[in-house]
Amino acid sequence: MEGKRKLHAVALFGGTFDPVHFGHLRMALELKEVLGVDEMRMLPSHRPAHRETPGVSGAHRREMLAIALQGCRELQLDERELRRGGDTFTVDTLEELRAEMGPRVSLSFCMGLDSLLTLPSWHRWERLLELAHLVVVTRPGWQLPHRHSGPGSEEVAGLLERHAGDIHDLLSEPGGRLVVREQTMLPISATRIRQLVRDGRSPRFLLPAAVLQYIEDKQLYTGAGGSAGQI
Repeated sequence: MEGKRKLHAVALFGGTFDPVHFGHLRMALELKEVLGVDEMRMLPSHRPAHRETPGVSGAHRREMLAIALQGCRELQLDERELRRGGDTFTVDTLEELRAEMGPRVSLSFCMGLDSLLTLPSWHRWERLLELAHLVVVTRPGWQLPHRHSGPGSEEVAGLLERHAGDIHDLLSEPGGRLVVREQTMLPISATRIRQLVRDGRSPRFLLPAAVLQYIEDKQLYTGAGGSAGQI
């Protein structure tokens, strides 16, 4: 990064974490190392506006994530979206963080390619790159959208053209870049874990043992007891 000053860099890895599993944790850890950021924050959403409502309460999902992160200094839990309540809009979170951190901290929001493709439907989506960088994680071999490739493709392709950057930009600029990273992802699905539990089968080795113990103790995802309630 010759000629560029390194900023303190914070990255956000959001999701419902319903439940958190090794795919989430491994991806977040690898991203922190590859991007070279100072902080990688795990950001559980309260009620995502573009996805189905999580199957269990925010309190349970927060607790499972806290359990999973015990002893892991590389990843931190950020509870702001759960505390805020209501529908979760990424732009609100980024505005809140930017106000806290000031203009000279690098802020990156990590998302999958599927999220990038729906970006034009997000609340105040044009504001996102004014507040932070966007890091898009793709599977090897996946193709990025180009103009005329489908609904919303014109806007997304334009973003890629205007804001394309690299890892060095993430560490030297506070925001405004769109960086694409290919990464092999563990084929683990929270939907599959929930289905296994509902079917009375074991999801062991797909998620931390302590998280599985919590699910069993609280009878989550079975339809019995505390599935959607508070702790």
